[in-house]
Amino acid sequence: MGYLRGFIPWIVAGVVSSFDWRWGAVGGLVTGLLLLLQDRRRGVGLDALILEISTVLYFVVVGAVAVVRPDSGLADHTDVISFAWLAATAWGSLAIRRPFTLGIAKRQTPREYWDMPEFIRVNNHITSAWGSGFTFIGVSLAVCGAVDAPAWVGIAAHVAGLLGPAVFTKVYPARAQARLLAAQAAPVTASPRTNTETTANEGAGAS
Repeated sequence: MGYLRGFIPWIVAGVVSSFDWRWGAVGGLVTGLLLLLQDRRRGVGLDALILEISTVLYFVVVGAVAVVRPDSGLADHTDVISFAWLAATAWGSLAIRRPFTLGIAKRQTPREYWDMPEFIRVNNHITSAWGSGFTFIGVSLAVCGAVDAPAWVGIAAHVAGLLGPAVFTKVYPARAQARLLAAQAAPVTASPRTNTETTANEGAGAS
């Protein structure tokens, strides 16, 4: 749920924007700020709030445009722009070696695992999955708009682009942990001694 909580402002904005994109931006901004302030009061570090900070910045920018120029052509492309922004957040966090899921995972994982290469690797893969999903949705919506595709195509793109990373986030860490535990529990097999070594040892013992 730590991952899904960060998307609440986007959901609020999407619902409210169906009535007025200005209020959608305001709703997303207010919700994002409330979640961010709530987490900071709980002592959550900034590394765990990359998505939340990026969300607030997005709605500040879009909200400013919506209020100043409510008739802007941007209103017709906020769906594509929003997923492009999310994709940039995911890929950007990977580029600076701070995958946005890392801080979230630390809130759900004992501290002794934080510096393990496997823990970092898992979060790199999870962040890549979300980045791929956001990119897929953004590109799909842009293409749908260009060819005037039916609405259900865009809906299907949303479902596929979000469900895939969500399932991956649920399944992949458990499998990675199972492989790690299996590797740690695997017995060390001693290499068999050669007949020459056996004979030499027996001779030494006899003497």
